Amino acid sequence: MTISSGIIPGAKKVVLYGAEGIGKSTFASKFPNPVFIDTEGSTKSMDVRRFDPPKKWSDIAEAIKYVIANPDCCRTLVIDTADWAEMMCIKYTCEKGGVNGIEDFGYGKGYVYVQENFKKMLDMLESVINAGINVVITAHAKMRKFEQPDEMGAYDRWEMKLTKQVAPMLKEWADMVLFANYKTYVVEDDKTKSKKAQGGKRVMYTTHNPCWDAKNRAGLDDCVAFDYESIRAVIENKKAVTSKPQKKNEKPKPEPKPEAKEEPKQETKPETKPAEEAPKPEESEVIQTLRRLMKNDGISPERLEYAVAMKGAYFSGTPFTDYDPEFIQNSLISKWNAFVKYAKKFKDSDINMETIPFD
Repeated sequence: MTISSGIIPGAKKVVLYGAEGIGKSTFASKFPNPVFIDTEGSTKSMDVRRFDPPKKWSDIAEAIKYVIANPDCCRTLVIDTADWAEMMCIKYTCEKGGVNGIEDFGYGKGYVYVQENFKKMLDMLESVINAGINVVITAHAKMRKFEQPDEMGAYDRWEMKLTKQVAPMLKEWADMVLFANYKTYVVEDDKTKSKKAQGGKRVMYTTHNPCWDAKNRAGLDDCVAFDYESIRAVIENKKAVTSKPQKKNEKPKPEPKPEAKEEPKQETKPETKPAEEAPKPEESEVIQTLRRLMKNDGISPERLEYAVAMKGAYFSGTPFTDYDPEFIQNSLISKWNAFVKYAKKFKDSDINMETIPFD
């Protein structure tokens, strides 16, 4: 295992959101050699390269797979916009689940499935980043009345126009979250003392504020002009690696000749019997007890793990054999009858929905 230090150059993951018509698509088109996955037709009047307009969730996946297989086709992949892509994801999730609407899953489970499918797209985009290609995802903004429990009053807050499950995940995934908006100025009339808003200059916020979400890891100013030039140095900065200059009239040192090594003599070792395979460790008593209860009541591992995940105790897909023994004893075995009733409420189709592929 090695330990490294210093800045690691690489492609950037950028999320840009703002009001309709502020110029998100135009801003993204200034990135190096971009190609668009245009989910809403916002680039029709722009001279940019784009894939065929996606009509369903799988079309977005096919475009991403093409970029991964052909990394020379672009230097920036733009998904424009995330909220329209999420609508395709919701439709896909409903079709796979055999329901008419996302609420038909019940208990908020439909939004969990959408989150899992959207995460699979973000995981696939990591391969694009690893190929040295920037990823830019745009999104519309919406205003929401926000009230803090420990503060007096309320205020308006700008957020991405996404579900409450997908929006936080997208913000965490990004290296840079930028919020574009119009900056207005309040002017007071000297005679009437009346105040009115003027201006409307387009600006871009790069750090968090109670009224919006934003972040960056490059030390940008809190508010900059809404122009690609404001972040060009961050996106395109590459330090050239140069060798140490040779002094004038200095003769290069000859490379040392490799020392001749004597070949070690081969020693004959006595034949030994192959080591016996180590016995597998036995399961703990608490796991064995849980298995007996599951067998007696017909609770499959998949059903148990799904029910535990729906309660929020462990992430979906975590094997029950990895659960904490204390949790198994206190939350499952000691309350087994109540847990069985809860686990049997779920349909087999609900449990199978956990593995929706991004294809």
